[in-house]
Amino acid sequence: KFTHLSAGDLLRAHMKSGTADGNMVAQMIKDGKIVPSSVTVNLLLAAMEKSGSNRFLIDGFPRNKENRDAWVKVAGYDCEFVLMYDCTEDVMLERLLGRNEGRTDDNVESIKKRFVTFRESSMPVVEFYEKLGKVRKVNAVDTPDKVYEKTRESFERFA
Repeated sequence: KFTHLSAGDLLRAHMKSGTADGNMVAQMIKDGKIVPSSVTVNLLLAAMEKSGSNRFLIDGFPRNKENRDAWVKVAGYDCEFVLMYDCTEDVMLERLLGRNEGRTDDNVESIKKRFVTFRESSMPVVEFYEKLGKVRKVNAVDTPDKVYEKTRESFERFA
């Protein structure tokens, strides 16, 4: 069994802390920017320790090379594989605007900034892991059932 940790959920909870660090994170997320690696790595490691688990699905991390490098340096290990949901920006925009979660970054302007950030900062990390043979891509434009099935297949060797 894997414990799911969402870097975004951890950061949003941190934003609500009212601390200067939490307020800085809030502004960066609103601007569609990537939060400093030290903040995210420390939040993830604390959540991992608190969970008592030893197998994790970390959602939304690493977002850039600095994130990856900070993780390897601080945690002392790298991931087994990267699960990449491949989806067009048009479909993602429609889904994000339709989810109605009340998030400050769920507006067209912030979403489009996030797309640019992903292309410029996150895709080089995906390409790095592709060269290592660690990327498992799932066509996320498919139906939820098909996406789930393909995702499940990515984890079969850990069952």
